Amino acid sequence: MALELQKLTLFYDGACPLCQAEILFLSGRNQAGLLDFIDINSDFYDPLATGVSCEQALAAMYGQYADGVLISGAAVFPEAYRRANLPFLAWLFSRKMLKPLVQFSYTIFARNRHAISRALGPMALRLVNRGSGRSAL
Repeated sequence: MALELQKLTLFYDGACPLCQAEILFLSGRNQAGLLDFIDINSDFYDPLATGVSCEQALAAMYGQYADGVLISGAAVFPEAYRRANLPFLAWLFSRKMLKPLVQFSYTIFARNRHAISRALGPMALRLVNRGSGRSAL
């Protein structure tokens, strides 16, 4: 399966603890090397190269396939989960019937991620770090 999938680069908000937790979780499952991660707040993020401004990248999750095609919002998650060898989550997040709910929920989260992260982020990071054996960020 891994040979059929293009590498996917995820552009994430490294200032968001829940986003960090998701990236740590995915990076721990990235044995096939099909995911790359770029913090949009770092010097590694180049809005000109991706065609996505920092403001756009802060408003929604973006991913870019190795061939340059961009995806955004809730559509990123099943693709990331597929590459992280999480077939059930990939299947669940790609269900046509659930897509409107997933997209709506993600839109609300994206707008409020820093407030939500203040409440839930530290716990999520501890759980992911405990599961991976890493120390807290």
